[in-house]
This record gives sequence, C-alpha cells and structure tokens, in this order.
Amino acid sequence: MVGRRGGVVLAMVLTVGGCTATAAPPSPAASTGTLRERIAALALRQVAFGSVSLIPVRFAHSRIAGPFEDGGRRLYCVSTRMSGRTFGKPERPKLVVREEGGALTVLRDEEETCEGHRSEPFAELDSPVS
Repeated sequence: MVGRRGGVVLAMVLTVGGCTATAAPPSPAASTGTLRERIAALALRQVAFGSVSLIPVRFAHSRIAGPFEDGGRRLYCVSTRMSGRTFGKPERPKLVVREEGGALTVLRDEEETCEGHRSEPFAELDSPVS
C-alpha cells in the first residue's frame, strides 16, 4: 500500500517524466499525398466538418474551387453537404484554405472570397457509398 507521501512522489515522477518526453514527429500524412488529399484531410480536422462530432457524419456533393489568387494569396475553397449531426436538412460547411510554400492553413471568416469562382467535384472528401 502506498502512503500519502508515496502517492505524491509517484505523481511528481509521472509529471516530470511526461514533461521530458520528446514530441511525436509530425505525421507523414500531413506532408504526403496529392494536394487535394491534403486539403480533404485538413477539412476533416475542422469542427465545422464534424471533427468532434460524436455522431458519424457523411459527406456528399463536395466541391472545390481553385487555386485562385486573391490579394497575392493562393486560395482554395471547399464546400460540401454534411449529413448526420442534424435530423433532416444537411449542413453546408465551407472552408477557405491558403497554400503558401506547400503549407496549408485555414482562413477564418473568408467565405466571401469564394463567390464567383468555378468549382469542380471533390471526390476526395465525399464519403464512400456503402
């Protein structure tokens, strides 16, 4: 049986050991794959696209626009119909992605930049048909 003092020492050892651990290397999936696959993976990590949903979600009729230049930035716009979190009408999440030097970042509150750009089907994001 570990006394109170032993429990405190054990907690300190575990805490210190956790602080000195090396960080995990970046996932290879983040830098490999086609650009479209990387954009789809980035979209799936966003809350608006159901990343923290306890209920499974499905994507259909996904579209991507880009690349296009806007103010010197290279942008892509992603939109889809997401079913599963709500009963009835599907949600319509949208995402604006900036590519700079091979790195992808999400731009917040930039949906208006997507207006008027031609989009094409984005099968990399659509859920497989069962």
